[in-house]
Amino acid sequence: MRIGHGFDVHATGGDGPMRLLGVDLDAPYGLVGTSDADAGAHAVADALLGAASLGDIGELFPGDDPASVDADSMSMLTSVAALLVGQGFKIGNVDVTVVIEEVRISPYREHMRARLAAALGIPIGVVSVKAKTTDRLGIIGDGSAVAAMAVALIEG
Repeated sequence: MRIGHGFDVHATGGDGPMRLLGVDLDAPYGLVGTSDADAGAHAVADALLGAASLGDIGELFPGDDPASVDADSMSMLTSVAALLVGQGFKIGNVDVTVVIEEVRISPYREHMRARLAAALGIPIGVVSVKAKTTDRLGIIGDGSAVAAMAVALIEG
């Protein structure tokens, strides 16, 4: 068994929806990034790639590659899962913590779990999504950014 950890943070802003783990949230702002800026999906990708010693999301989907512009992060995750399976790995579980101040995650949690499970081709029962605030501290607390951390267990 192998364990990987991933982290990502994106600034808030722009007109687009705030998308986390493939779900558009009802928020007064979006997230800024080259792709759809889904910090949760990016953290999961890095956790999986790290567990398999296959680099990170920036190596697979470089920010300076035109194909990465506005790319769908859930499609990226499906590609990462396929890469792992192709290398002989099986995803055991994924645990994600979203760090966000203004938007409550609980109304979206089950949809996020389902989207993540579908993208990775794993049962929903091995996917966990949690949320925390920073009690208004720092760039997350003042609403300037959203972050996510993920841990993944793989076998193979």
